[in-house]
Amino acid sequence: MEYVSVFVYGTLKPGGANFDRYCGTEVANIYRAYIYGELYDLPSLGYPGAIHGTSKVEGFVLQFANPQILIGLDVLEDYEPHRNPAANDYNRQAIAAYTSDRVVNPAVWAYFMNPELVRRNSGIRIADGWWHG
Repeated sequence: MEYVSVFVYGTLKPGGANFDRYCGTEVANIYRAYIYGELYDLPSLGYPGAIHGTSKVEGFVLQFANPQILIGLDVLEDYEPHRNPAANDYNRQAIAAYTSDRVVNPAVWAYFMNPELVRRNSGIRIADGWWHG
């Protein structure tokens, strides 16, 4: 079976504020993983944002049997694929995710925050790449 894989690093992580509502009953598999980027805490918003970069962003890959899961996640992340990317809060992109034993999943969706939003909301870089919110 082919799964839709989504890398999550914030409120969609297992135990996070949005996990049960958006993912809980739909998740087929979960595993720890990381991507490359820069992770920022956004205290005024109550959630993090990752942007492109070269550091590790720690989180989980959630695998779903139903590709329709992306519709709800796109709404949560304020991502419209046909809108100008600068107008989206987050942009969904296919990236590589890695596990601790260096296994690569080359086709994982991840939501990267618009860097302007990180700046405007006084994002605080999270050096260890793990959001504790």
